[in-house]
Amino acid sequence: MTPDANAVPAKPATSDPTRSWTPVVLPDLPPPAGAYSPGVRTANGLLFVSGQTPRNPATGQIEGTTVEEQTRVTLANLERILLAGGATLRDVVSVTVYLADEKDWGTFDAVYRTVFTPPFPTRAVVGASLRGILVEIAAVAAVPPVAG
Repeated sequence: MTPDANAVPAKPATSDPTRSWTPVVLPDLPPPAGAYSPGVRTANGLLFVSGQTPRNPATGQIEGTTVEEQTRVTLANLERILLAGGATLRDVVSVTVYLADEKDWGTFDAVYRTVFTPPFPTRAVVGASLRGILVEIAAVAAVPPVAG
């Protein structure tokens, strides 16, 4: 994966003293259709990335028709949010993967291993109904704490 030139480090969307976290924003992309943040960075050094899919962030279209193609796009989307939050794939400590067909585990794992290398983050892989999408990936990364 290559860094996204458009990724911007996380900045608070608004100042909210009642929260110890800030949303990760990507100003060049449209906001999510649902009520969630693509990522959230906590003051104590964790970055939570919402489930990423093989949706092209600029067009909203699903990219790829195979689990291999969709996994590559999904991992690129994951990396985009990580970079915007001040992290890299090497900072990821935990991954949750949702596969539409559990039989795709081997193909998914082969692509995953091209991006994540030992020591691997923790990981859970579960079967899920993804409404036409073959793979979704969420992650948690360790990042330097935000200076107070």
